[in-house]
Amino acid sequence: MLRRTLISFAPFSRALSHDEMKLREYSEEFEINNANFGRPHVVLLGAGASYAAFPNGDKNGRKLPLLKDFVDVIDLRQEMSDSGILPPYNDFEAIYSKIFTDLNLVKVRESIDKKVVSYFSSLELPDEPTLYDHLVLSLRPKDFIATFNWDPFLWNALHRNHQFTNGPCALFLHGSVAIARCDKCEIVVSRSSAICNRCGNQTEDVPILFPVTQKDYVSDPAIAGHWRTLKRALKQAWAFTIFGYSAPKTDVEAIELLKEGWGSATNRELEQIEIIDIQEEDNLRESWDEFIHSHHYTVIDNFYKSFIGEHPRRSCEAYWNQNMECMFIDPFPIPQGISFSQLYNWIKPRVEAEKNR
Repeated sequence: MLRRTLISFAPFSRALSHDEMKLREYSEEFEINNANFGRPHVVLLGAGASYAAFPNGDKNGRKLPLLKDFVDVIDLRQEMSDSGILPPYNDFEAIYSKIFTDLNLVKVRESIDKKVVSYFSSLELPDEPTLYDHLVLSLRPKDFIATFNWDPFLWNALHRNHQFTNGPCALFLHGSVAIARCDKCEIVVSRSSAICNRCGNQTEDVPILFPVTQKDYVSDPAIAGHWRTLKRALKQAWAFTIFGYSAPKTDVEAIELLKEGWGSATNRELEQIEIIDIQEEDNLRESWDEFIHSHHYTVIDNFYKSFIGEHPRRSCEAYWNQNMECMFIDPFPIPQGISFSQLYNWIKPRVEAEKNR
C-alpha cells in the first residue's frame, strides 16, 4: 500500500486556473502559517517506541528491556531460581503473572518490583536531542501522548523542552518511575518532588502497573484520571498514531478502554490512523482492525517517515490538506543530528505562527 495515497472525496467540476493552482501550492511557508486545526493528534506509545529511540541504550548505555529479554536485562535470574521457574524466560508477563498469584512468592515479587523500579529510575536521556525530544517538539499543546512505558524519557523530554515551548499533554497509562501525584491538587508532578509546589502537601508516588493479565486501571486516581482523559481525547482526535504498541491479546482491558474512546470504525470515515512499527503490515492491520475505517490507515517502520516527523506541529493540517483539500503535499521533516539551539531556531517560526493565528 502506498503511504501517501491521495484520497479524493469530491471530483473537480473543472480544471483549476494557473492562479488557483498557485494558491494551492503546498510550500514550507504555507505549512508553517497553516496552524488552524483545533482537533488533537493522539499518539500512543508502547515499549517499541522507547526501544526505537534508544536502540543502543540510554545515556549510559543501559538497555531498554522488552518482555522477551526482561529477565536478563533487569538481572532477575536469581528471582527466577527462587521461584522455581525454569528457562526460557522470553515472556515476562506470563512469568510475573504466575509469581503475582502465588502467595508463597510475595518476597520474590517484592524483590522483582524493587529491582524494576530501581533499573528504570536509573535511565537517563542523552544530552543531545533524541527521538523523544523530536516527538514532543513536533506536537502542540492541543495534542496528547499516552504511554504504556514505565521509563522516564517522555516526562524528562517534556520538561527539558518546556523552556522553549509548551508540549502536548502526557498521559501515563501504566504509571511511570518519573511521576508522583498530589491528591489535593489532582495533578501529576515529578517523582523527585516530595512536596507539591502548589499546596505544600506531601506527594504520593504513582505506582507502575506490572504485566499481569488483568491490570487495575481504576484504583490509583492518577492512572484512572489519565485513562479518562485519553478516552475524551480519542473522541475528539483527527489523527491517531500508534507507535511501538502491538495491542497484545492479554491487554484486553486496555484495548476495550481505547475502543470506548475511539468508538466504532464506521463512524471514523474521515479520520486517519498511523501505525509505526517494524512488524508485518498484515499482522498490524489485523491487530487494529476494529479501529480502522476502510483504507484510512498507513503503516511505516520509522518515526521520521510519519506525518508527525515529516510535518512537525502541522500533522493534522497536513492530513486535512492531503485528504480533504486534495493537495499534493511535500514533507518538511524535523531535522536530525543538530543541537538543541539549532533545533529551536528551526521550529521557532512554527511556534510563532501558532501564537499569531
